[in-house]
This record gives sequence, structure tokens and C-alpha cells, in this order.
Amino acid sequence: MTAVQGTDVGIPTEDGTADAYLAHPGDGKAHPAVLFYMDAFGLRPQLRSMADRLAGAGYTVLVPNVFYRHGRAPVVELPEFIDAAARPGLFARLGPLIRELTPEVSTRDAGACLRWLAECPVAADGPVAVTGYCMGARLALFTAGTYPSRVAAAAGFHGGRLATEAPDSPHLVAEHITAEVYFGHADEDPSLPPEQIARLGEALTAAGVRHRCEVYAGAPHGYTQADTAEYDEKAAERHWDALLDLLKRAF
Repeated sequence: MTAVQGTDVGIPTEDGTADAYLAHPGDGKAHPAVLFYMDAFGLRPQLRSMADRLAGAGYTVLVPNVFYRHGRAPVVELPEFIDAAARPGLFARLGPLIRELTPEVSTRDAGACLRWLAECPVAADGPVAVTGYCMGARLALFTAGTYPSRVAAAAGFHGGRLATEAPDSPHLVAEHITAEVYFGHADEDPSLPPEQIARLGEALTAAGVRHRCEVYAGAPHGYTQADTAEYDEKAAERHWDALLDLLKRAF
């Protein structure tokens, strides 16, 4: 692990300016870029810590606040530790914000982030990788399918609603993806039941996408997030191994 620099930055978008966190090795050199999509709880110390760890492995990592239309992060006040008792109240406030992130809105914002990274002096030229958590896995899939020439690798962890029967379900972009794809699904996750796991895999296979989809046995939804009661250290470390392996193949 190398020394890391982290800074707050602003991403100009068609709808304003998205606040974001940028982490990168402290050597001043350009490194392969990773667009890191937040979970529903948003940009906070936990995600900054994860971005720092990824940057320490040799990457320039951008974590945008995708709720920026409602203010700078944290858009919703969060407890230091998110337990089961806190979740209903938080999701009552977060639910409307999540529903606003339609495919059109989220891919428009993705384009802004990709343009910003293309001009970023500490991001290497060429394609980027994307990774996403919880709802961010959906955003990663949409980004890979909408900007295939810009995305070399895409990952998602404990994602939900990835392959629904809706006409704008994320799995329907599979035919446009040229990136290598990895998904680490949570076991017995109500937001991604077995039929959706199968539908996603079938769509990626039918489209000829290089991919691997794995179910992490015994891991709950949110298993990567150490500031929540769903954290599972073994599954989280497995996620790091899978993500870093994917990035090594991409760059």
C-alpha cells in the first residue's frame, strides 16, 4: 500500500455541481481511474476509507455524491453506526432520493464523471473501471452499458434490483457492454432474489460479456459496509480480492 492523498472535488453536471471525494496515490503520477458508486447511505467516512484503500493499491478513485441535487453529503444525517433500528427511518428519507435516480438521470451524471476523469491530471489516459455497492451496483451496470468505450471493467457488490421485469431494468444494457464484469451477490438478499440473479447471468451470457457472478454464502446485503450492522468481514475481504483481481486484468 502506498501513501494516499484524498481531496474533496466538484463535478460539473448538467444539473449543477456534484460534490465528490477523490483519492489517489500521493506520488503525483497518473494512475488508472475507478469510478466508485456509493451505497444508499451515501458519501461518508466509510466510503472515503474504502476509496483510500483502493487508491493505496495504485488507483485514482472518484466517489461522487449521486444525491447532490439535494445538497452536499451527507444529504441525510447518519449515525456513526447504522443498526437495524436506524434503517427504517433512514430509508423513509432516502427512498424518494433513490427513486429519482432514473436510468436517464444516472447515466447523464455518469457521463459528467467520465468527462471529469478524462481531464483529471492524476487519472491515466484511457478507459476506466466502475464499481458500485448496494444501489451503486445498478449505477455501475448502467454506466458500463451506456459508455462501453470508456469502461474496461465493472463490478457490483450486494446490489439490488439488477434484473427486474421493468422495461428499464439494468440487466437490459448487457448487450452493449464490452467491459469485463464481476458481481458479488449477497446470500438470501430480498432485493436480489434467485430469479433475478439467474436473469442477470443469463443476460450477460447471451450478450457474450466476460463475467463472473458469485453468491457470497451467508453474507447479508450490505456486507462491505463496516459502519453498519450488516458488515461481514470475511465477505468484505473476499470482495476486495475479487475487485483487485478484476482491476489487474483491466489495466
